[in-house]
Amino acid sequence: MTDAAPTSQPSGLNVSFLGLGVMGGAMARHLGAAGHNLTIYNRSPARVEAWQAANPGLAGRVAASPAEAAEGADVVITCVGNDDDLSDVVLSPTGAFSTLKRGALFIDHTTVSARIARQIAVEGRDKELLCVDAPVTGGQSGAEAGTLSIMCGGSAKAVDAARPVLAAYAKRVVHVGKPGAGQTAKMANQMCIAGAIAGLSEAIRFAQAARLDLDKVFEAISGGAAQSWQMDNRWHTMAKDEFDFGFAVDWMRKDLGLAIEEARSVGASVPTTALIDQFYADVQALGGGRQDTSALIRRLPRRGGA
Repeated sequence: MTDAAPTSQPSGLNVSFLGLGVMGGAMARHLGAAGHNLTIYNRSPARVEAWQAANPGLAGRVAASPAEAAEGADVVITCVGNDDDLSDVVLSPTGAFSTLKRGALFIDHTTVSARIARQIAVEGRDKELLCVDAPVTGGQSGAEAGTLSIMCGGSAKAVDAARPVLAAYAKRVVHVGKPGAGQTAKMANQMCIAGAIAGLSEAIRFAQAARLDLDKVFEAISGGAAQSWQMDNRWHTMAKDEFDFGFAVDWMRKDLGLAIEEARSVGASVPTTALIDQFYADVQALGGGRQDTSALIRRLPRRGGA
């Protein structure tokens, strides 16, 4: 295993990308720019049209269905919404696996349950496919910059085959373990993020109530053990009630739900995660479901004059 993405990228593979959302659209763009023969598919034609307008000439083909997209593909990559979406585009009668050739590579970037990742791996094995569950971290900015970190589940052969393709948009590719392990690692990632934001929310509101200068507090604590990516990037915006930075509360609740479900399955205790999940439900009730995850601070009343 290695933490580094390969520096060389093969060109000329027939790559089909299914799902052109904020993350998927950026990843597809990098694949086209890397010289792959790109086919794109999205359930909403309007999103396909918008992607093509923003990336003229990068996609050689637009497919009308996942099955059509997978015809003749060396690699199929998905980045959709949830378990049901993934099952539909991969395993349904018009899904990608219905036409994907034997020996092809399948990579999924959706954050879904470990259960469906394992199911897809079993279905793929029967078709002699190389399957990798490969959720990502790094957010919209990482997708745009091509600097995502990717945690992979699957066989060593499958992950090794995926590395040169993933190099188009990843700075780090880590083989975590067997099928489903990538998804389980992503759950741990989301648990850590939620915990950091919860602590940050309370610290900011505490400093405001104590009438401290928030800039000075940040200067004092951000260089020590309390430092985190969330603190560096969200302290000032949270203090100003700015919550338009990409990953939405609704999606965090989906991810924490997956983590809580998997924790039950493996016998792990995750009381803090369960509590923060309920805190995010409070934010949804306040109308903040589409705001980014730092909106967790909204559930705490502002006190003091800071």
